[in-house]
Amino acid sequence: MKIRTGSCLCGAVAYEVEGEPLRVGLCHCADCRKSSGSAFVFFAVWPRPALSHSGEIVSFAGRSFCPVCGSRLFWLRDDEVEIRLGSLDSPPTDLAPSYEVWIKRRELWLHPSSAANHFAEDAH
Repeated sequence: MKIRTGSCLCGAVAYEVEGEPLRVGLCHCADCRKSSGSAFVFFAVWPRPALSHSGEIVSFAGRSFCPVCGSRLFWLRDDEVEIRLGSLDSPPTDLAPSYEVWIKRRELWLHPSSAANHFAEDAH
């Protein structure tokens, strides 16, 4: 079983996630843009039991981050965990988005992912 590792910028929080993600996506919503300081977020979702972590985390509206350096790492839900793929220790070159959400907020200069399904807002 594949194990991916990740951490925050300062290394105070480390994590492992086992197996392949349930889904991989890009999000252009205002919350993701503001919390990342970027035009979008690249993320993947795993079953909650696939994640283990060490170090103290703090959460705001379900979004977990390191209280030392402020790195956003994951969003813990009851049954799933959404991991910010930029926090992985190795680039996730084997993962590609299968969907994009909140494309009505996507920057005009940013081209749509050709292999992904596109949603104006959430994918529900």
